Amino acid sequence: YYLPSQEKVTKQLLVPQKSIKQCLSLAVQRFSQSLQEFQLECIGDAETDDEINIGKTVVCLSSLRSRMPMTCLISPLERFRKEQIGAVKEGKKQFDKETERYYSVLEKHLSLSSKKKESHLNEADSQMSKDRQVFYDASLQYVFKIQEVQERKKFEFVEPLLAFLQGLFTFYHEGYELASEFEPYKQQLQFNLQNARNNFESTRVEVERLMKRIRSAEEDFKAPSCFTMEGYLYIQEKRPLGSVWTRYYCTYEKNTALCSQNGVPNGTPEMFKLRSCVRRKTDSIDKRFCFDIEVVERHSVITLQALSEANRRLWMEAMDGKEPRLMTTVFASTAPTDMQLDPDTWDNKTITSGLKNYFRCLAEPVLTYRLHKEFIKAAKHDDQKYRVRAIHALVHKLPEKNRAMLDILTNHLLKVSLHNDQNMMTVSNLGMIFGPTLMRSQEETVAAMMNIKFQNIVVEIIIENHHKVDAKALYSCEAEHSHELSFPQGAMFSNVYPSVEPGWLQATYNGRTGLIPENYITYM
Repeated sequence: YYLPSQEKVTKQLLVPQKSIKQCLSLAVQRFSQSLQEFQLECIGDAETDDEINIGKTVVCLSSLRSRMPMTCLISPLERFRKEQIGAVKEGKKQFDKETERYYSVLEKHLSLSSKKKESHLNEADSQMSKDRQVFYDASLQYVFKIQEVQERKKFEFVEPLLAFLQGLFTFYHEGYELASEFEPYKQQLQFNLQNARNNFESTRVEVERLMKRIRSAEEDFKAPSCFTMEGYLYIQEKRPLGSVWTRYYCTYEKNTALCSQNGVPNGTPEMFKLRSCVRRKTDSIDKRFCFDIEVVERHSVITLQALSEANRRLWMEAMDGKEPRLMTTVFASTAPTDMQLDPDTWDNKTITSGLKNYFRCLAEPVLTYRLHKEFIKAAKHDDQKYRVRAIHALVHKLPEKNRAMLDILTNHLLKVSLHNDQNMMTVSNLGMIFGPTLMRSQEETVAAMMNIKFQNIVVEIIIENHHKVDAKALYSCEAEHSHELSFPQGAMFSNVYPSVEPGWLQATYNGRTGLIPENYITYM
């Protein structure tokens, strides 16, 4: 905004008496013009309804040809500029300083060798989490201060003007008439000011609440974006004197990755068409959190390093990443349909550990969130026979792919448990290992923690009764409808579980699945 400086006003007053009137008129004209050109917004471009109404009121004041001591108007505005906007500038300096320090510490952390002692790596990870929290706090404080100034200026700019105008009305002889004429505008202005203050307070409370939520959220999460995944990655680049790791800002969407060199989000990106993504084993590289991708544009494999283990999991989920060896050999789309995880052929420790890590990284557990409460309720029942039947029925409510994967897994784990005298992997131990991965709660609450033992019981029952839920016909039956089964006395049924129709069960007999009367069979 333009206001005559105190020095210029003083010089204008120190002129011969005959020109004082002309100087005062010129000063008033300049001040009136300044009010017409006055812009309230100092951060952002869009004006709110309150700002538009306030702006109209300020423009109406341009007709006033009166002058008050400028300190009544300038001092509050200067104070706002120094204290509020100046604080934002200082906050930006602190934010830039913390950003530079954080990424410097992060690069050192990512350069740690994975061959160092586990205690050393855990200590480094713990220190990195503290440094990351300091960086997040500096970021939140900077954004919070910007938001505060954005809202505060709506009344900090206008209150001095209102006080200045109120002084005009009482200072001049025509103040009474002017005040009467201005009364509707003043009331509207006071109403708008109150609205601005209320909006500021409510917004401040909401921002503080969001800050608490952000601080209490998980360390790594996927922020809302138009891309499937985006963020910083370190890419290994081979040079004549050795490999170097360069930071890139990458986005991934619809099988296409865009990477901007030197970590600049708006830089000129390099485009890659993804073929495959595989997690990099820790013992195969000196860096942590690495994964390999194959792209159409290059014949060689590109090795990337994420910022943390959780961050690598998010990237691999977005790129449909696979586990090395086990995932590409057993669960690939080209794998034989009759492939078995035979303990005599495969290394049980490798398979079981790989399966555990694989299922832990899934976005939703195999025993889905939708059926979580029903599984827990069934596991808490006192009758063991009822628990087996209820859990078996719930397994058949799972999506087809989930059931197929669960069948492969439990078949393998059952074989592993048969060698518990050598590997110490009893059904109970396997339930404790795979319970939290196959059936984790959607929210980490105290109740969810109390239900962990029941999750283990569910998995234990599924493993132990993998081939046991069969039934035998006590009487013969002739089907009356196409969806029912005909069978003789003594017929053996498999995959028996409750149907949606009361008194009827779903079962398989001679390769055909249909309904059978519940009171015609006995469970084996």
